[in-house]
Amino acid sequence: MTKVPRANRRTVAAGEAAAPAFNAAELIASLPGRPGVYRMFDAQGATLYVGKARDLSKRVASYFRKSGHEPRIAAMVAQVARVETTVTRSEGEALLLENNLIKAEEPRYNILYRDDKSYPYVCITGDAYPQLRFHRGALDRQHRYFGPFPSAGAVREGIALLQKVFQLRTCDDTVYANRSRPCMLHQIQRCSAPCVGLVSEADYRDDVQSATLFLQGKTDDVRAGLQAQMEAAAGALEFERAARIRDKIARLNQLQSRQFVESSTAGDVDVVAAVEASGLTAVNVVMIRGGRHVGDRTFFPRHAEGHGLTEVVQAFLEQHYVERPVPPTIVVPDSGDREALAEVLTAQTGRTVEIVGNPGGERRVWLAMAQQNAALAIAARLAQKATQEDRLAALQAALGLPSSVQRIECFDVSHTMGERAVASCVVFDKLAMQSGEYRRFNVAPQAAGDDFAAMREALSRRVARIVAGEFPAPDLLVIDGGRGQVAVAAEVLAEQGMHATALIGIAKGPERKPGLEEIVFPDRAEPLALPPDNPGLHLLQQIRDEAHRFAIQGHRARRAKARNTSSLEEIDGVGARKRQALLTHFGGLRGVAAASVDDLARVPGISRSLAERIYAQLH
Repeated sequence: MTKVPRANRRTVAAGEAAAPAFNAAELIASLPGRPGVYRMFDAQGATLYVGKARDLSKRVASYFRKSGHEPRIAAMVAQVARVETTVTRSEGEALLLENNLIKAEEPRYNILYRDDKSYPYVCITGDAYPQLRFHRGALDRQHRYFGPFPSAGAVREGIALLQKVFQLRTCDDTVYANRSRPCMLHQIQRCSAPCVGLVSEADYRDDVQSATLFLQGKTDDVRAGLQAQMEAAAGALEFERAARIRDKIARLNQLQSRQFVESSTAGDVDVVAAVEASGLTAVNVVMIRGGRHVGDRTFFPRHAEGHGLTEVVQAFLEQHYVERPVPPTIVVPDSGDREALAEVLTAQTGRTVEIVGNPGGERRVWLAMAQQNAALAIAARLAQKATQEDRLAALQAALGLPSSVQRIECFDVSHTMGERAVASCVVFDKLAMQSGEYRRFNVAPQAAGDDFAAMREALSRRVARIVAGEFPAPDLLVIDGGRGQVAVAAEVLAEQGMHATALIGIAKGPERKPGLEEIVFPDRAEPLALPPDNPGLHLLQQIRDEAHRFAIQGHRARRAKARNTSSLEEIDGVGARKRQALLTHFGGLRGVAAASVDDLARVPGISRSLAERIYAQLH
């Protein structure tokens, strides 16, 4: 991240005192005609908007001197109580600062995109016999990376293709170093078995080089190189090696004949297009890697209403690519003023980054594909929204709830015979699951074996925070369980004064089959059984299943962490040396657990009292 030096920063604030009105003229008169970033605040101090400018004086003045703003801008300007500006050395530096401030403050009038930081890559390691593997996260200079790709599926498909043609190893180093015979991948011709010396280092290096060229889109070079290797091997009377290379060429030709989208131009290109329809805005990114279309990803920005598509695309480019991997070429619909962004991305990557607007030829076809993908994504979201509206309306009717019921929270508890119990809370609101609002609760050991106590603990903690104003109250609380769990939930709500919150439980039916669930009420003796095809039941099943999944995921992670940590580490008085002495003496943790107090006390350094404490802890 590029930081602006303090010497080059200048802050101008207006309205910080308790003045009755914002003095725009005084602010404008104090602004310099230099590049920088401006922030607009309302009377409560919340950030309304963050913007950059080549000339701060002219840009900020345009908000207050001009009339006839569009409704969105007019509404924002009417709320401005203070403006702060920061001078930077260049427009590119202003862009970096603007991007950081937008991500940190999420202003209500800026277009905002979800912060997807982690993209998957194909990785070829820097080992003597390089490994081909999937990678996500920070990049290590000793390895080579190809991507990023739009999805994990695209990476795994690429790895499968490389295995079929070039037979590079995919096993971890620990497995590779301890093989005594070839694995199944060698038997099905997906690996040349370097682990047991069935391929020379030189031949394997040639395969790695060919795979690298293939990932770069230089398929013709790969084919020509393999052809030359085959002829050289045949000329040297190495017919078995020539036959293996011939088979590689045949597999490569088979892959080339497959029906996948391919570009006539090698290289990495991102194609970005935006579409607005039915009140929704979508941005689609088509990714071309090594000349092949490897997939696309669609983003739905927040606060995009009232913005033109050019602004939407510009905001995407700045928030998506700054401080992230960037392809050499980005294709966009129009040729707007993006020189500053191109300079920033070029400096960031260390190579020229070109932003191409109004493309022609093949690139225009890619752009049309991106626009079509965005339109289809909007249609799919609208269809899903309509489905969820129908489901919610059916649930409201079935339970006799008012139409104002929109926010639903569901709780579930997961454990294995009381071990490491975890309770989950998932939220359905605005006709969708709100994964960012999910929460997990690690249940205390004394309540872990009791489902009712675990539910009480989790609900009490959640409801206390709702009452404190940290979270909005749900319109409907759903408990994954029967009458006992619902009774516990009703007690918790009553204790916290949330009497108005609707409460139900969803219990598995007699045969525990989907569609046979019973809905339990705290104030009714008889449960309600909805027909299996009822849309309201489908919504409840969706929310219940998500709570179940989220709880199980948390429980498994907690259990795995506990089992990967030696129980001896939790005993006071047993440090690293005594722990090592115990494990060495008894041959492992299982032997320590099976030992008596007398046996434990015989270990050097273990007193009788410590042995009793160890025995009590392990039993």
